[in-house]
Amino acid sequence: MPSQTVQPAPNSLTLTVEGMSCASCVKRVETIAGRAPGVAASSVNLANETLTVEMAKDFSLEALIEAIRKGGYGAATRRTEIAIDGMSCASCVKRVENAIHKVPGVVGATVNLATERASVELLGDNAQLGEVLKAITAAGYAAQSAEDDQALESRQESKTAEVQKLRRDVMVAALLTLPLFVLEMGGHLYPPFQGWLRFAISTPSLHLLYFALASAVMFGPGRRFLVKGVPALLRGAPDMNSLVALGTSAAYGYSVLVTFAPQLLPAAAHNIYYEAAAVIVTLILVGRLLEARAKGRTSQAIKRLVGLQAKSARVVKDGAVVEVPLAAVAAGDIVVIRPGEKIPVDGEVIEGSSYIDESMISGEPLPVAKSEADTVIGGTINKTGSFRFRATKVGADTMLAQIIRMVEEAQGSKLPIQLLVDQVTALFVPAVMAIAAVTFLAWALVGPEPAYTYAMINAVAVLIIACPCAMGLATPTSIMVGTGRGAETGVLFRKGDALQQLRSAAVVALDKTGTLTKGRPELTDLLTMPEHDESEILALVAAVEAQSEHPIGEAIVSAAAQRGLTLANPSAFEAVPGYGVTAVVDGRRVEIGADRFMTKLGYRLRGFGGEIERLSDEGKSPLFAAVDGKIAAAIAVADPVKPTSRQAVEQLHALGLQVAMITGDNRRTAKAIGRELGIDQVIAEVLPEGKVAALHDLREGGNLLAFVGDGINDAPALAEADIGIAIGTGTDVAIESADVVLVGGDLLGAVNAIALSRATMRNIKQNLFWAFGYNVLLIPVAAGVLYPAAGPLLSPMLGAAAMALSSIFVLTNALRLRRFVPPQGETAGTAASVAATATAAA
Repeated sequence: MPSQTVQPAPNSLTLTVEGMSCASCVKRVETIAGRAPGVAASSVNLANETLTVEMAKDFSLEALIEAIRKGGYGAATRRTEIAIDGMSCASCVKRVENAIHKVPGVVGATVNLATERASVELLGDNAQLGEVLKAITAAGYAAQSAEDDQALESRQESKTAEVQKLRRDVMVAALLTLPLFVLEMGGHLYPPFQGWLRFAISTPSLHLLYFALASAVMFGPGRRFLVKGVPALLRGAPDMNSLVALGTSAAYGYSVLVTFAPQLLPAAAHNIYYEAAAVIVTLILVGRLLEARAKGRTSQAIKRLVGLQAKSARVVKDGAVVEVPLAAVAAGDIVVIRPGEKIPVDGEVIEGSSYIDESMISGEPLPVAKSEADTVIGGTINKTGSFRFRATKVGADTMLAQIIRMVEEAQGSKLPIQLLVDQVTALFVPAVMAIAAVTFLAWALVGPEPAYTYAMINAVAVLIIACPCAMGLATPTSIMVGTGRGAETGVLFRKGDALQQLRSAAVVALDKTGTLTKGRPELTDLLTMPEHDESEILALVAAVEAQSEHPIGEAIVSAAAQRGLTLANPSAFEAVPGYGVTAVVDGRRVEIGADRFMTKLGYRLRGFGGEIERLSDEGKSPLFAAVDGKIAAAIAVADPVKPTSRQAVEQLHALGLQVAMITGDNRRTAKAIGRELGIDQVIAEVLPEGKVAALHDLREGGNLLAFVGDGINDAPALAEADIGIAIGTGTDVAIESADVVLVGGDLLGAVNAIALSRATMRNIKQNLFWAFGYNVLLIPVAAGVLYPAAGPLLSPMLGAAAMALSSIFVLTNALRLRRFVPPQGETAGTAASVAATATAAA
């Protein structure tokens, strides 16, 4: 796979937003950001808590941050260190600082001349750090990140701290709630206990104890809901925290009123609900804890990919080999590799040889031989020998870094189905509050006595049972897990839309050369006359063809080399344009060419039976070799079909897809390959621009069409298709034109991509069905619509448990995609399949 992939759009900025808790936050933050000066478009991913904005000319970072903060949210920043070479005085420091400050996303920067480092505080992801490095380079200095893993580690530390804080709050809330729950509910479960309790403690004293325990829960672990929910409510932009704050405050406030001012309520309404407020807070915190843990697991694919990177490298400095951090390796450095070590960066071998495990890129289990002038890829594993290589791509330019970036971009994308979800959830919280208000009024006006108690309980139940979190997490968590699993199986979704569209594809059009075939000619048949030995003839023919630059000649020479044959030096070499070549090898005259050349020389083509006809039927054009004036052999050189191509076509048929082949090759060869592979429709002798027209024809009837290709001439078709799928071993242009990249270069990856797309979309629909269905069914029950028909009333405590379980269900269901098994196995081990090997070798 080439090392170039599409970089993030230069006019986009991705930053982490703090304080989002549910789907209503998504629409609110997008609206807030969209109204900020210079923001052309905005998109929020709740699962990874990021906001991506497209910047226009009048974009103001300060205005965007201020708008986010006024909206009740926070824009997280991170500090990173950058090593700078070339500074010599204070003016250099100012120049570098000015260059850094001009980059969108930079909050602050200080440059230290003594340490030759810049400490930069910035918003956004690695794309922004890359822009900072480019700005410093443009100012005339050399720059590289001094801590490439710092951002990821900082993010992981933040998430770990969040989980630890939630765990602590859950324990505190549970310890305070348990005695309250036992004392208050114990009498309902075991009546004698209630009598003993009233005898031992007076009711006012008991209520004061309940008040103290509930207050500790409400304003201790539950304070987060009040701090975030009440301001959002006052701004007229309520969120999930607002619902919890309203519900628990209503139950708590009502109980406080009964405790300290009972005369304000009728005697029949003197009930307390301290335990309900405390239990609700505890249960929701438990849900948040489980949710935070599950969210952490959705990004494990990225963690595993990052884990493939080496931590350090052994570099030649001033004639000595020294070990330096990975971030300190610069392009042009000479890197020394020992047996069993991980290749730190991409480069070119300059000395020595070895075998390297490249399964993370190619999916091939056998190590690949490497010698001088061969390329090596960062993250792969050296097996046996030692060698030195010159670093050509480091940092964000390495192939592994680009794969990681591609996965991150796909995980942060928003599918078309999410747009409808966003429109609904934008109105969800206000609608729930309206339903709660109507519920309260209805029960207060026409409900049985004590009417206000029933009104309060049911209104609180409505507020607590509602779960916009589940709706907001339904789509992005599935995308994160699905695209991460795709990366592990060698399928990279460059664009989120492709993940949704691919499952609906009806037709898959395939390029031939390099996609169905190996893309390079090979010797496929060598038929010799009885009096000649096969190795003897191959050595003679290869000796002659070694003087030719024709691809067919290269294939014959390569076949001889694979068999270990020694080639003599020919003499009297002559090329006959349009016919063939002749030469003398070890005193024997050898003539090679097509049938018309043999006819011209006066030779009769006999002795091969029906074999020549068979070769023609297979789309192969045989050549003939004559030795010392007699026909000695028939030779067929062709671009062979990949071993897995037939299996891939069969699997595409099994998925219910129509398969077509579009190629510029001659019709006879194309038809032969089409018959061999069982392809439904063959379109041959098509020029590159004609492939686009062929796609239009295949798309007739409204069929959604995917095109798979690998070459420069496939780029227009990849861009024109509804979903373009590029073979990862193809050209940069093809990859940049595609929506999906198959890392290992195997067509079976297309089968896996379609199967994964279908599994992910099925998972998303399950999540949405649960999230919406849960709310549609249980909110009316919480409001009490079943009560007139002798149905049950829903306790606010049960509502809190159900709400927490709703989010957990969605996250757990999304995590099932981690166990997705590709129909054809993992075509490349970009993560899981090589993680163990990489760890063992590190």
